[in-house]
Amino acid sequence: MNAVISLCHFCEIHGPSVLFCTQPVRTQNTQTPRENGDQSKDDLESQLSRESKVRTPTSTVEAGATGDHPKNKTSDLCDACRSLPSSLPGYISHDHEALVSYASSQQPHHPQVFSMVRQACVRSLSCEVCQGREGPIFFGEEQQGYVLSYTFYISDSQARGLQRWYSIIVVMNDKIYLLNSWPFLVDHIKEVIDDLQEKAQKVYDIEQAKCPQRALRFGSSSINPANFRQQRGGTVRSLVELTNHKKLFLRLHSSFTWILKACGNRITEKLLEGPPTEDSIIDLEKQEETEEGFVKLFSKKATAIDSEVDEANKSEMSSDDDLEGKTLVPTFKNLRHLWKVLGDIKFHTLAHHVIIGNQIIIRGEQKPLVKSIIACLKSLLPKGCCRVVSHSDHYEESWRCNFLGLQKPVRLPNHIASSELFVLTDIAYRRGSFSNGPDDFVGYDFILKSPTDLPNKCPRVLVKMEKAIMNDSLNYVVVESMLVCLKEEWMK
Repeated sequence: MNAVISLCHFCEIHGPSVLFCTQPVRTQNTQTPRENGDQSKDDLESQLSRESKVRTPTSTVEAGATGDHPKNKTSDLCDACRSLPSSLPGYISHDHEALVSYASSQQPHHPQVFSMVRQACVRSLSCEVCQGREGPIFFGEEQQGYVLSYTFYISDSQARGLQRWYSIIVVMNDKIYLLNSWPFLVDHIKEVIDDLQEKAQKVYDIEQAKCPQRALRFGSSSINPANFRQQRGGTVRSLVELTNHKKLFLRLHSSFTWILKACGNRITEKLLEGPPTEDSIIDLEKQEETEEGFVKLFSKKATAIDSEVDEANKSEMSSDDDLEGKTLVPTFKNLRHLWKVLGDIKFHTLAHHVIIGNQIIIRGEQKPLVKSIIACLKSLLPKGCCRVVSHSDHYEESWRCNFLGLQKPVRLPNHIASSELFVLTDIAYRRGSFSNGPDDFVGYDFILKSPTDLPNKCPRVLVKMEKAIMNDSLNYVVVESMLVCLKEEWMK
């Protein structure tokens, strides 16, 4: 994830300040460095200055616009504003597979990145806060990047108001990516904040039990203009002291590194050559992944009927696989294979019923064969127009499915048999016939029954499809591409 995640603090002396930040840097060499190890100051700074590839705005922004570069002000930091001692420049973790390193330091070393993070820090701890002053908020602009800011309080018995104000910010240039990652980032940043608050609360309770500050302050009578700020502000203490966790920032480095890496892995981009087809849109809508709560804009709610149909199909898959492994059941590979076995007339009749929207019923005792016929005929229609029950022990109405596979003894209801909106294909198999493999249909007969008298003139899209399917000089991969184009043209 091409972003910077930072812990910020509102200091009573220096105001908003960046306390600790983690950012990805691209690794050029293939040497194996120490994992989560402390590097020398020269090694860390030289690697950050050489390898820092975090995206910055295209326009030039001077770091001096919001303050000097951090290298020039480290001596002015108080204990509350300092996360790492001068002898420890930071931490680096290396992802050797992705060739990415995650570097944590007091502040970003790249001037433009520092400017972006510094401005985001000031805004997150001053004007850009949510209702109640604790919680996540989004703000930003194209020039200075977009920010997800989560503000929170840490208990401190010696602070003004007995608490100190912090924020964790995520800064990046990709607005859409950041908004799509909102549920993931908010949930995991909240876990980090809860851990910090829990540790600080334990220290606060112990200190309050020893010496209650609230009663002491209100009972003090020696307050005057000269010592008012000292009495109300208390002493400045570091976050390590507030949480009593000596390796707190090493833990934050691990947490921030994991958040950046996991957030980058959970969303991938797909390069589409041209506008997406209707079938590809349907495939995206049917994805079950919820993206940790992110609402997909175009997905429709599943109805009870959809659930029943899906469960019926899923329950049949395992039994079909077992059957295929034990017996040599011939199956159809594609529409061209189906056409060569059925012949011109039967294939044209089935395809015509499919195109005009009649219910296609395939009845037979061998599930793999029935399902292969349905799978071939489905490719004549857009995916959004196909509702399938692949093999059922009872009849399903046409409003529930337009492709229906039935077991051999199942009979059609009287009101369906008298209808003209279906075609029934019975698969007859002569006992004693021997099949040599999945492509041998010796002993099989396919009997079509339908009360519908089809018109002599068929739809033009069907004519084009049949010409492509019956043209043996075309590779079937080309035929599939032609079918996609014809379906797109048909829908428009």
